[in-house]
Amino acid sequence: MMTDPIADMLTRIRNAQNVRKPDVSLPFSNVKMAIARILEVEGYLTSVHKTPEGELSFGLKYREREPVIRSIDRISTPGRRVYKPANDLPRVLNDRGIAVISTSQGIMTNKEARKRKLGGEVMCEVY
Repeated sequence: MMTDPIADMLTRIRNAQNVRKPDVSLPFSNVKMAIARILEVEGYLTSVHKTPEGELSFGLKYREREPVIRSIDRISTPGRRVYKPANDLPRVLNDRGIAVISTSQGIMTNKEARKRKLGGEVMCEVY
């Protein structure tokens, strides 16, 4: 039984990048799909899609044989939830990276949540 599927997703990304895999497949969920779409829009992943077998598959992005994602860390865990108001959202690497925030209006980046003046759960940080 898996207690934290989002941490599992982030670990699979880290492990696949360490061995230079071109893509990653994992069990599908809407939350993981939303996080993967954000990473795709922000330029960290090449493609994101749901396979006919019901899995989430996405391509990892590399620049000159080095992974584009240098660090991907889970912030809020099932045992320690981290919530922040809109004016206290994290600035990852002086706003060069992103934090994925779960708000009342959906999952979005810290920059978009700050612009909409929404707080929420800080799910992960990526740079």
